[in-house]
Amino acid sequence: MAINDRVEALLEDIRLVDPDQHALVSRLRAVILAVGPEVTEEVKYGGLLFSAGRPFCGVFAYRQHVSLEFSEGAGLADPGQVLEGTGKYRRHIKLRSVDDIAGKQVGRYIEAAHEAVGLKSSAVQPAPGQ
Repeated sequence: MAINDRVEALLEDIRLVDPDQHALVSRLRAVILAVGPEVTEEVKYGGLLFSAGRPFCGVFAYRQHVSLEFSEGAGLADPGQVLEGTGKYRRHIKLRSVDDIAGKQVGRYIEAAHEAVGLKSSAVQPAPGQ
């Protein structure tokens, strides 16, 4: 099964279980994919994992909420105080409605996570001519 088929199958499963969560996941997906043309998605760990050379966030639907996960979220600035978690690296934002995307300024966190991955990727690449 191709990646797009797997993504569509997961989205359809979510829609069948909870149309409101499907709307939330679909909107989050659009926000994430809009941060850059190099962003890719795949079904992994039971949700959608987004990468730009390296993974930078994931979206996972649970019974009561949708979780936007950041693998290296502990390094993200949190001006809105919406990041949850106490692990060494990971942080997440719990979303219960489409309105939470704007209310919790999710786009800023997604852009910061995307930018951080780009900075780390460019930092490990050799300079031209090396």
